[in-house]
Amino acid sequence: MNHRITRRDALGLIAAGTALGQAAVTAQPQASAPLTTVQRNDESVATLLQSQIVDSTSRWRGSVPDLAGLHSAGSAGSVAEAMAASFVHPDSRYHHDPLLLDRIRLAAGFLERSQSPQGNVDLLTTNFNSPPDTGFVVHLAATAANIGRRHGAPEIAQALQSFLTKAGSGLATGGVHTPNHRWVISSALAQINELFPDARFVRRVDEWLAEGVDIDADGQFTERSTLTYNVVTDRALLVMGIKLGRPALFEPVRRNLHSLAFLLHADGEVVTEISRRQDQYTRGGVGGYWFPLTWLAIADGDRRLAAMARMAADGARLSTLLEYPELSQPLPSTDALPDDYEHPFPELGIVRIRRGPTSATIIQSGSSRVLTLRRGAAVIEGVRFASAFFGKGQFIPDSAGQRGGTYWLRQALEAPYYQPLGRTITAQTWATARAERRQSEVCRFAQSAEITETSDGFQLRLRADGTPGVPVAVEVGLRPGGELTGCVPVAGVEDCHLLASGTASYRQGSDVIRFGPGAAPHRYIQVRGAEPKLPGQSVYLTGYTPFDHTLRFEMG
Repeated sequence: MNHRITRRDALGLIAAGTALGQAAVTAQPQASAPLTTVQRNDESVATLLQSQIVDSTSRWRGSVPDLAGLHSAGSAGSVAEAMAASFVHPDSRYHHDPLLLDRIRLAAGFLERSQSPQGNVDLLTTNFNSPPDTGFVVHLAATAANIGRRHGAPEIAQALQSFLTKAGSGLATGGVHTPNHRWVISSALAQINELFPDARFVRRVDEWLAEGVDIDADGQFTERSTLTYNVVTDRALLVMGIKLGRPALFEPVRRNLHSLAFLLHADGEVVTEISRRQDQYTRGGVGGYWFPLTWLAIADGDRRLAAMARMAADGARLSTLLEYPELSQPLPSTDALPDDYEHPFPELGIVRIRRGPTSATIIQSGSSRVLTLRRGAAVIEGVRFASAFFGKGQFIPDSAGQRGGTYWLRQALEAPYYQPLGRTITAQTWATARAERRQSEVCRFAQSAEITETSDGFQLRLRADGTPGVPVAVEVGLRPGGELTGCVPVAGVEDCHLLASGTASYRQGSDVIRFGPGAAPHRYIQVRGAEPKLPGQSVYLTGYTPFDHTLRFEMG
């Protein structure tokens, strides 16, 4: 079976801690690595050997196609990184196998052919002549070159030198799209500079660092991307700190990792509701953080980071261990991770609550999901509500706060009608003229949510008022795979249920969440202006304004 590499795969390699550390020109003592880590890398090499294009007449020679049949530079970087690690490690079945050197050279040739005159590569799905995507590929290729030098295979670095030095020239002048790109490019320059020193590379890093590291008071970077770009940024800052001898860059990484401790569910799944990127509402654990967690746990003797590093152990990569033998040192003894807390994140606009296996996230701004809940494996992916108020009644709070033990969220809406202007209005001037019109029949509307922790779970009071008789629909979205009882299916609508009265139960294995009471004076569940239904099963309650209903969630 072919092994096909996407950009997501490449980001995963990077996020998992691909090849970090300080290279040396001469061979170094071999890093110890768990046999399973070596075996996993060898398995990757085996599939890459089968799927790498080797036809001498092919323009794609040296690459690996992705699922769409595209041949990216990132795939060739992954070939070089994985094969270099197996080539130099004595426990690998490919140790000193000359075939791997041939395949690395093929990959290096493809990388060179992929470069623009400026030294950049393309991300074929969206970005062209792209310095940031060149940075991602450099992380892989420079890793291969680095561990080759460290472990007695300088021919690997020689094969990749042309690509890396030309890429360095492009990165030393190239621009970015997103906040993390600054650090991706800077860490790539630090890697190249360590292998092939050039003062231009360090100067460019300093230009980006002059902007300051974009971390907020809650320990989150601008993109708040807990499964992808936080990982990328942690790695990049750590790389720069180590390779350029700037330990001050470790501090934002520490802050982000300590923030992570309060963004974990009982099973180690990471909270993704806060993300501003494509990983929002996706699922994943802490494996991608293995490198920064392990490096800083050992360097700092940090017992909490050590606990998370043990959770992330499956994210260990052979190339990382080869570049950083100190990662093979024993982790410090661990402290228990926090599992009984109420932890506000004011900058993020969320509140995290953990009570052992019970976990809740209150989302105070920027999202229609006001509350997510879980009890073990039973997960409510979001509770939200909308009113049929002029097609704009999806509840997304515009203010929030706390009163005693209750968190409140509010939204105020208006919808007017408009009077004549007394002059000619054309199709071209209709929109701009609206602001000049006198308003009449102004309808005002207020919606709110109040969330309070109870002895056995949570209660959520939802209210909508102002204009009377407006239909309201409340949605409780459930993670797929559980057993739902206590409600009735909505005819003709897949995965939709109505809770007309009483209590619903949602069970995953031995974990259960019960919620109610229900109400359903109408069946207009997808009101105009509401966001599309959440994935998976959804349970709806309905009503009319003035609407005041309290849902109780019992976790057991």
